[in-house]
Amino acid sequence: MTHTTTVTAGIDTSKAKLDIAVHGRPEHWQIDNTAAGWGRLAEILTHAGVGRVGIEATGGYERGVVRHLRSAGFVVVVLQPIQVRAYARVHKRRAKNDALDAVLIAACTAALDSPAKDCDERLEDLAGQLTFVEQIEEDIARLKVRLEHIDTPRLRRLVETDITRLKARRAAEMARIVARLRTHADLALRFDLVLSVPGIGERTALALVVRMPELGRVSREEAAALAGLAPFDDDSGTHAGQRHIAGGRGRLRRSLFAAALPAAFRWNKALVDLYARLTARGKAHNAALVACARKLLIYANTVVQRGTPWTERPAP
Repeated sequence: MTHTTTVTAGIDTSKAKLDIAVHGRPEHWQIDNTAAGWGRLAEILTHAGVGRVGIEATGGYERGVVRHLRSAGFVVVVLQPIQVRAYARVHKRRAKNDALDAVLIAACTAALDSPAKDCDERLEDLAGQLTFVEQIEEDIARLKVRLEHIDTPRLRRLVETDITRLKARRAAEMARIVARLRTHADLALRFDLVLSVPGIGERTALALVVRMPELGRVSREEAAALAGLAPFDDDSGTHAGQRHIAGGRGRLRRSLFAAALPAAFRWNKALVDLYARLTARGKAHNAALVACARKLLIYANTVVQRGTPWTERPAP
């Protein structure tokens, strides 16, 4: 790994507190995870000569401080927990508390050999709203399961009323997200290009545009890996294991997988043909759907990359 010469700090985040350490130095600070604390943190980091800050994604508790530090001019790298855990295993660091975690995050950030990518705050805000819609959908799914086990008419009406209310809220929130996205010409263009792909509806197009800012700027293989839809080998010696998908952006992958089913059975002729070929060769239903979800992503990446809508290939 190439170690950066920039002074690097690491932040371990909790709901109430932030623990801060500077890579290679003994100093350690703990401040409140509040707006006042973020201001104090920026002063501390500036005084320490820090130019780059690593922080582990912690269910949203990191968003405020990340936004504040970026606006203050710091390069902020948001690390996934799997990255920090992998670094700890490689360096045999087993001890764990908040202060040690900050030291570990600082070391992991300093060891990164690629610069932090620019963050689009518009997409971060939209992602938070989209997550709320996804949580509404999860609530609806749970209520539908509950309804299957209720026989009492009065209780069924209560649950059905809740489902209707949540569906209305979901529709309103979706409309609000789309309207806000369309206030940005570049995002609106990307959204419309993705929508041109048969089988990709408004909900999936939002997930692609909001959750994959790299769309149109990466290869098809990189796009599939980012979404966790790339098949990985499982071979060793004479053993040839079954290919499988792993990692990636879970919420994006679930959106693509949900869209793949109707697309492969009705809406996208290329996917209908692909699903039929794969199952005819003995592929399981789920494996064929994963392949179709991957193709949907590749189609979306392609139309954004070339800047023109989907066009159906004429039959030979």
